[in-house]
Amino acid sequence: MLDGTLRPKIDPVLNAIARSLAANGITANTLTTVGLLIGVLAGVAIFFEYYLVGLVLLLTSRLCDGLDGALARISGSSDFGGYIDIVFDFAFYGLIPLAFILANPSANAVAGGVLIFSFYVNGASFLAFAIMAEKQQLKTEKRGKKSFFFTTGLAEATETFAVFSAFCLLPTYFSQIAYVFAAVVLYTAAVRIGQAKNLLN
Repeated sequence: MLDGTLRPKIDPVLNAIARSLAANGITANTLTTVGLLIGVLAGVAIFFEYYLVGLVLLLTSRLCDGLDGALARISGSSDFGGYIDIVFDFAFYGLIPLAFILANPSANAVAGGVLIFSFYVNGASFLAFAIMAEKQQLKTEKRGKKSFFFTTGLAEATETFAVFSAFCLLPTYFSQIAYVFAAVVLYTAAVRIGQAKNLLN
């Protein structure tokens, strides 16, 4: 929901940094991979209950995630780049709740499992629509130029990052926050199914 509002404010900064990275020979795919590796380190920090370290690593990982798209627009995008971007994003989204589950299974396992389930359903609604949209040659740039049809929703990258940050700042409230956000994510999936019904019929 907030991605579209924040993009015009953030993009000029990301584009300036991306131009500097491109001038130094750094590729978008390299940045995507580095972002995932830093995300894995965030998960490790969370597992060992170094939550503030995890938060800093989360920030860094998501900065890489924002920069790789800007870098791709400058130096040239590729289908493989778009592919690993979405795969690595979904890996990251599953990894962080899993880290909290492993850090404190007795308190976090059920809520974390529900949240991962909601991500699974929402991801399926998101990616399945992208396949059908490509088949019907539907296009949109509501969230900038993407490798595939990018449907909008209540729970997008900005909201997910905000929730992951809240997990790190308030780890004892992980379950409560996770249940609420899982409901938001499932609502987003339902809305996307409704969008698919209207656009694909």
